[in-house]
Amino acid sequence: MGAAVADDVFDFRPGAQVPLSGAAGQTAATHALASAAYRDDKAAKILDANNEWHKSEVKDGLWSLFAPNLGEAFARAVQVRMLGGARKPLIQSFGMEPQSIVEHCLAANNIRKERDRWLTVVMVLCGLLFLPGLLVWLLLFTVKQAVVKRDNKRASAIATAAMVAIGVLAVIFLVKLPVDGLLGWYIRAAIVVPVLGWFWAKMIAERTARDLRDRWGSLLSGGGIGAKIPEAVPGSPGETAAEQLRQGLARLSAEQQSNSVFYAGPKGILGMGTRWGSWQLAEELVSSKEGTEIHPFRSWDVIRAVHDQLRLLERGPLHTGGFPTPSIKHWIVSPIGENAKAVSRPSGTEVEAFQVRGHEIQRICNEQQFGSGNRHYLGVQFTLWDGQLVITMLITVTVLHETLRIEVTGHALGPVHSLFTSKPDPKVKKVSKPIKFWETTERKLPLVDADEVVRLAVRAPFTWYPPILDHLGGKLVLPEPFGLRHAWADKPWRHRFMADDALRAATPVLRVVHSAAIKVLEENGVDTEKFGNRSGLLSGLVQDPMPRKADVYDA
Repeated sequence: MGAAVADDVFDFRPGAQVPLSGAAGQTAATHALASAAYRDDKAAKILDANNEWHKSEVKDGLWSLFAPNLGEAFARAVQVRMLGGARKPLIQSFGMEPQSIVEHCLAANNIRKERDRWLTVVMVLCGLLFLPGLLVWLLLFTVKQAVVKRDNKRASAIATAAMVAIGVLAVIFLVKLPVDGLLGWYIRAAIVVPVLGWFWAKMIAERTARDLRDRWGSLLSGGGIGAKIPEAVPGSPGETAAEQLRQGLARLSAEQQSNSVFYAGPKGILGMGTRWGSWQLAEELVSSKEGTEIHPFRSWDVIRAVHDQLRLLERGPLHTGGFPTPSIKHWIVSPIGENAKAVSRPSGTEVEAFQVRGHEIQRICNEQQFGSGNRHYLGVQFTLWDGQLVITMLITVTVLHETLRIEVTGHALGPVHSLFTSKPDPKVKKVSKPIKFWETTERKLPLVDADEVVRLAVRAPFTWYPPILDHLGGKLVLPEPFGLRHAWADKPWRHRFMADDALRAATPVLRVVHSAAIKVLEENGVDTEKFGNRSGLLSGLVQDPMPRKADVYDA
């Protein structure tokens, strides 16, 4: 069964689709990334959020005047990557709701489309009908931008003076035009009307910029402003575009719940972060009574006992808070190359709605322990800091010949980059009061400056077909294999309390795993003395306060 069939199975569930991943209130990471769809910074600013393993790129277009800002580039790239008909499989975004982020991208694009419709009217009435004047003004604007980009103050001053001189000459030219009649009036209008259109466009752009900034700030302030995307709700069976969008969102939610993940060498498990610690208990299986054999058991028997005990992690002998309720899940891990640009999810009769079935998980746990193929891991996952920190402890049990090995590894995914948590800066200027000159007051500046009005107005007529704008102005290229969370995740070790939480989680999990496993061994007649001694030794080693790069083998 392929991806399309998996989607169909999930898609026809009746009723509203309720987000399934993450606990209530874990919205900080989701809102931080969703706010990027409303931002008005330069697109290149997102490069500051690149991490060690995953790097975005901003491709330049033919003309910088058509270049998108951060919000436009982000919303367009995420929408195409997450909902495109020919998209590649996605990496899960733990600790957040990717569907909510995509919905905000769609909502931001809708707001900009409405603005661009009005700006297109302005460009037709005040630009296209007076094309010669518009071209002259655009030429002057392009020259000014090229000079300013050189960061030469003297050249910038000369360019400004030249623009003023040209303006004066334009006024003189209008008064004493050598051509009379209808042509003379058209030439006058071609010089004046584009300027009037600029003022009209500025009012439209200012109104939209205020709306976008309000949504940006509301998301980061905890307001949780909703994303309105009426086009995702089909009104009739014939609305194929709305139906496809609805199915795309349903497929995105289903893939987010997939129980298959990918190990990319030093990059760790994609979506869970790199492996910072590894503890292995490996001892010989010897009967507890001489002359008798141990009772036969399988790896799944040990894993099932560990699974049951991990459910009790949130309980403790003292009323001191302790662990929140963890997410405990069986994972199928597929190996991929460190520099792989795409992943391929398991398919076939053993997969339904992106989920590997239970009996196949059990088979992999018992049989695929050596050589090629997917592996089974039992994971206990804590989502902390309002979704900003994801701690995952993975347990795997292998039996080779007469040796039982229980391995516990720690993975930590840090908060999204601080770029996404920055609120909009108020555009104000401090000036001295006219009478009490020793005091200052703040004067509000326009949210949209002169250059931005020109950029928006020039782009507007082309927004009906986004690929044209991608070619003319450039676009944001997302890192592959792509997942919203790990693409812009920072290291948790830079935050003292987050690092403490990751390190503290390892010891109790390790002890519960060993305790449950040793109990199974005792029940099956295995001598557990060596296992107990080794467990005690590991219990001491796990308290080492330093995380390591366990996925990087220094050989």
